[in-house]
Amino acid sequence: MRETATLAGGCFWCLEAVFERLEGVDQVVSGYTGGQVPDPSYAAVCSGLTGHAEAVEVRYDPAVIGYRDLVELFFAFHDPTTRNRQGPDVGPQYRSAIFVHSADQRAVAEEVVAALTREGVFDAPIVTEIAAAGPFYPAERHHQQYYQRNPDQAYCRAMIAPKVARLRARYTARLRRE
Repeated sequence: MRETATLAGGCFWCLEAVFERLEGVDQVVSGYTGGQVPDPSYAAVCSGLTGHAEAVEVRYDPAVIGYRDLVELFFAFHDPTTRNRQGPDVGPQYRSAIFVHSADQRAVAEEVVAALTREGVFDAPIVTEIAAAGPFYPAERHHQQYYQRNPDQAYCRAMIAPKVARLRARYTARLRRE
């Protein structure tokens, strides 16, 4: 049985490019969640007025990769200490958030945050929001598999390629076998 993890850590293209390469992940959809406006557009979300975060919905096989693994990787590939910001991307749509689908997911997310805090992994407090998952709206088609289709685009080269390279270098055992 497949499960879903919904994660927001800045630009959804960055997280999508990491999670879609993992063994046990069946599908990654870029989209919007955590806001008040039904079925928002990218432009509306970028205005910062809808309350949505750019997020990825990750469908995975828990027999192959666990939720804790996904959450730990989530923290390894974005800065959870900056409120409403990831690098050059600024606004509430770029906030760090974990949208949980169950009490078990909430407990795991809270445990991971507590462990990272206790271990002093980050130089500043973790500000990642942990909230109940609500409606998830897939982003427009041209936002899906963005890095795969646009690896030479300037943002992709500057922001996403280094994350993918770090994934390949540090998490080889987690990569999907092609």
